[in-house]
This record gives sequence, C-alpha cells and structure tokens, in this order.
Amino acid sequence: MGISVSILLIAIGAILTWAVSVQTSGVDLNTIGVILLVVGSLGLLVSLVFWSSWGGFGGLRGTAGGGGGQTTVINDPGDR
Repeated sequence: MGISVSILLIAIGAILTWAVSVQTSGVDLNTIGVILLVVGSLGLLVSLVFWSSWGGFGGLRGTAGGGGGQTTVINDPGDR
C-alpha cells in the first residue's frame, strides 16, 4: 500500500466517522470509518518507515565492497 492509498483510506474513514449520520441496519458506518482510519494510518506509517528502501526521492543508493556499508555509491545520471 502506498502513501496515496493510505491517505485516501484515512480521508474516507474520516468522512464515514465524523460526517455521515445515516442509520443503517446491520452495518455501523462509524465503525467502518474507524477501521479505515486505523488501516490507513498504519499503511502510511509503514510506507514512511520503508521509504528509503523503496527509493524515495533522489538518486539510487547502494553499497559497494560487499558489506558493512562502508562505501556508499550514488548513481546520478548527471555525473556522466
């Protein structure tokens, strides 16, 4: 789940929780809204935590030398 999907779920959950006042039989829209808020928030948190491993903004980053993370190689197309 990406950041945009997470924000969309948070928005839909907030609308269902605080803006909808329709009573339905068998389905509680407030509960569904809270569930969507929680799932969207967790998805956003996970997306932000793993942002650097998925790429993020900027050049590609990797390590050279087989381990330890001692040498950082930045591949920038503008360096050619």
